Parts: sequence; structure tokens; C-alpha cells
Amino acid sequence: MEDNALTGTWEPPASAVDPAAGDFPPTESAPATVEELRESDSQEMDPEDYQHLLEDYSHLAPPARNEVMEGKVLKISTTHVFIDVGYKSDGVAPIAHFLDGSGKISVQAGDIVEVMVETAHSPEGYVHLSHERAARLKIWDDLEEAMASQTTITGRVLERVKGGLQVDIGIPAFLPGSQVDSRPVRNADQFVGQDIPVKVVKLNRKRGSAVVSRRLAVQEETTARKTVTLEQLHEGAVVTGTVKNLTEYGAFVDLGGIDGLLHVTDISWGRVTHPSEVLHTGDEITVQVLKYDPAKERVSLGMKQLAPDPWEGTPERYAAGSRVMGRVVSVTDYGAFVELESGVEGLIHISEMTWSRRMKHPSKVVKPGDTVETVVLEVHVKDRRISLGLKQLEANPWTTVDQRYAAGSVVEGRVRNMTEFGAFIEIEEGIDGLVHISDLSWTKRVKHPSEILRKGSVVQAVILSIDAPSKRLSLGIKQLQPDAWETWFQTHHVNDTVRGKVLRLTGFGAFVELAEGVEGLCHFSEVAGWSGKKSEAPPLHVDDEVDFKVVKMNEAERKIGLSIKALAVDAERGRLDEYSKRAAAATSGFESVLPRRKSD
Repeated sequence: MEDNALTGTWEPPASAVDPAAGDFPPTESAPATVEELRESDSQEMDPEDYQHLLEDYSHLAPPARNEVMEGKVLKISTTHVFIDVGYKSDGVAPIAHFLDGSGKISVQAGDIVEVMVETAHSPEGYVHLSHERAARLKIWDDLEEAMASQTTITGRVLERVKGGLQVDIGIPAFLPGSQVDSRPVRNADQFVGQDIPVKVVKLNRKRGSAVVSRRLAVQEETTARKTVTLEQLHEGAVVTGTVKNLTEYGAFVDLGGIDGLLHVTDISWGRVTHPSEVLHTGDEITVQVLKYDPAKERVSLGMKQLAPDPWEGTPERYAAGSRVMGRVVSVTDYGAFVELESGVEGLIHISEMTWSRRMKHPSKVVKPGDTVETVVLEVHVKDRRISLGLKQLEANPWTTVDQRYAAGSVVEGRVRNMTEFGAFIEIEEGIDGLVHISDLSWTKRVKHPSEILRKGSVVQAVILSIDAPSKRLSLGIKQLQPDAWETWFQTHHVNDTVRGKVLRLTGFGAFVELAEGVEGLCHFSEVAGWSGKKSEAPPLHVDDEVDFKVVKMNEAERKIGLSIKALAVDAERGRLDEYSKRAAAATSGFESVLPRRKSD
């Protein structure tokens, strides 16, 4: 078809009339239209030939308005696209109907396109066509067919609107928020600009509205994938999945319609505090099925199981007594964990960090990230434990303590800790001695070491005994001063009269302070007129200063018996003796003045 169609004339193609076929004489022109054929003498023609002619030239009939047909792109101008629709005149359509989203022409000469007839006859001799209306009409037909067959189609999310999303499926469609996913979606904006699978659930051609569901499309796809996945799923199987979600305790992996849990301890042989250190949402990973429960559809996965176990051969690589280097990965109250290699960690217990007992917290010695040298103490492959030591890098001060100190020597140290039974004094780094509460004072009754000592103070003490194998050193502070009891026993004897102060009264007697730290007991039987009954007021009171007679002394048990009654008896006896002496003296003087007998 040539451009002379613009003049309104028409020339049949060469194939339209074949002179050799005898349809038309060579000198005659073919009828211009079907109407002219009908006006010819049909009675002279064979009915079969007439029908044949109608079929050959029916395509030359003018197209009906709004008729949808296919045409071939002939050429493209700056404003229109010329299309051959099989009519005597070419068709034209605005070039704007063939521009894509970026503004580029989407067709070229020779392409077959669908168009709708808008005007069959025009002054220019062209048939005015609309590719846009034809495409829209086809879209509605396709959407109705997709809804009837429940076929999944693809749409692009344009924007977020009230109650859901607007999706382009050829026409703007509404995707309700409840139909976005099987689970509530907190951030629907993440889908804007994405191509998503949807199913058409409602159409209204008259109103030009459509409703779609992504949830139904995803569920159908998930069900199909799940069926295939379950057929291949079994314990020990190696499968590929996509990281769907991360939690503190692990990662959920989509295996294809069914989710599996990859616990944080099964991600790597090394230390993983949080799955995000290794994995990210959307990562495609290869995992091994550790456990599979078909009834509950629960799948446990592992990643580290696909790599060699680093604990194999550790006794050979880390022999007891060997020195190794490692990186401190964490510090706890009871010690520090050291990574010797990826997946192999050892523990330095707080007791193995220093020979000193004053260690408060491991963080005082090491910190996360430090590179340290340690000594391997024990390796337990079954329990996956390696015991390490820091203090073993230095000599044990207890091995030579008996060579540097002797019992009876005076040492100086700092009070590091106090308990109810005594105080620990560090005399050098790693060497602590215990001062028992009974060795704090000769005279004072000490209930707690804090009554005499202060934490952190420097004091002197006497070494009482050394037990190097048991790492025990006994110290004494009261031994720095003479024993008050020993001094008292050296200067007093039984039957001595002493003066004392009543400290306290009991049901059996009174305790009397004879000197600082030295006490004696005066039993109630040793106090005249005191039976010890509650109804009877005692003759002694606290803080009374009274003279007593020492009636008993036991230096080994540090006991002193006192008596007021014995002192009173002695006083009475003394008075009698004095009276006797005076009577004797008086008698002796009286005899000197009496006359002698005659016999004398």
C-alpha cells in the first residue's frame, strides 16, 4: 500500500487480480468495492464464483467503528504511527500511544500491534486508530480471564494509599492492607516500586475498578514450593534457603514454603553472640537438616555442621603444659574465655590468673580483645573444654616461702580481707597469711577483726607456722606484745589478796577484772550470805571494786579462782590472832606486878 492513499485513489495489489486466472479480462478494471460487485450481473455468474469473489474482497470493506483488529506498522513519523489494517486506506495512530515509561517509542516498522478503529473515513483518507483503547480493552479481557481461572499475574506497586496499596496491573488496582501478606505488615512502604505477584479478586469494568490480593498469590506459591520441599526433606539433607528473619537466639530460614530454625550455636564453630554478626536478611545460605518433625513441620538446621569440627585433634595441638597464644573474647565474674583458633576456646579461671588470693575480678588482669599467652592445663575434648592458666607463666612463690621466712619472725603486710574468724594479710605478692581472731589480742575479747584492724592498713605480725604444700601461713598480732596472763601468773600466787573490778554477774558468780585482759571468777559460794537465787539481791554490783583472795590458779587453762569469804575468814582469824597477842601481852604485864609465892 502506497502513500497515494492520501489522494483518495486506490490501486489493487498485484495479487488481487490474476489475469491468468480468468477472473477479470486483462483490459477491465477490478470493481472498487463489494457494492459494485453486487450491482454487476450476478445472474451470469456461477454462485460458487460469486462466493469466491466475496471472500477475496471482503477485506476491502470499511472497518466498523470501535472494531479491534491487528495491523502492521508501516512507518513512524514524529507525530503518528502508520499502520496497515488491511483496508484500502492506511490507518494512523498518535505516536503517544506507543511511548513507554521512559518516553521511548516501543514499536518499529514491521511490528504487529492491536488497534481500535475510531474513525473509518477521514478527509485525509486515513483510518484513525487508537492503540491505547485497544490495549485497555485487551487488558480488561485478560483480567477477567485471570480472575475466572485464578491465574497469578504481576503488578507494580505505585504508591501507598489509605487502607492499602495501589498496584498497576495494566489498570490501577487496589491492594487492601489485609491482603498484602499472610502476616500483618508493619511497613507497607517497602513494597512501593516493586513488582509483586497478585490474584484478581474483584473487577468492575463499568466503574473501571479492580481489587487484587498478594496474600492469595503468595500462599499458592508457598503451598506449591512446600510440597516440593517436603518431598526432599529429611534429617541429614543439605538444602539451600533464604534468611527470612533474625532473632537473638537464631535465624529463620525459608527452605521453600517451610521455615527452619538455625540456632545461633549452630551457625559457626566459633563464638557468635548474635546471628547478625554472620547473617543478613535475604542471604541465600546452604544448611544441613539436623532434626525434622513431619507432624509438627518443625525443622532444625545447622551451618557449622558442613565444616570440619575444629575440636578434632585438639589434644595433639594443645598438649598439657604447652604455651599458646590467644585472643580474649569475653570476661565473666569467674574468668576469661580465650579463642585459640576459630571454634576453639579455653577458659582462664580467676584462680589461675595470679598467685595472689586478693584477685577481685578478671577484668583487673585481662580485657576483651587482648592477645595473651597462657599455659594449657587440661584438655577435655568430650566436654569441649580447655583449661588455661596465666599464673603458671611465673614461679609459684609458695614453693620457696619456707626458705624466705621462719616461724617466730616478724613480718609486715597489708590487711586485704577480713572474715568473722580472722583477717588475711598479704606479706608479699601471692603470699597471704591468716591472723585468727584468737591471735589478735591477749587481753581483749574480740568478736570481729574490724574491732582491731582496718582493711588496707599496714600491720606487723609474727609468723606462727608455715605449711607450704597447703599454701597456709598462720600469723599472730598479739604475739608482738608480752602475754598479760603469763605476766600475771608470774607475779601472783595462791592466797594472795588482790583487788579487782566486777565486770559482769552470772547465775553462778561474778567475773572480776584483775588486770587488763586478765579475769578471775568469784563463785557465789565464795561470797558470804549470797546463795545465787534471783529473789535474793547479790551483794556485788557491776563496776564495784572489791578485794579478793586468790584461792585457785591454773595457768594452762588461764583460770583464777577468787573468794571474798576466804578473805573474811582470814580477816577474822587475823583479828583473833591480834586479840590473842594483845591478851597475852596484857597477861604478861599483869604477872609482873603480882607478889611472888613463898615457895618462889
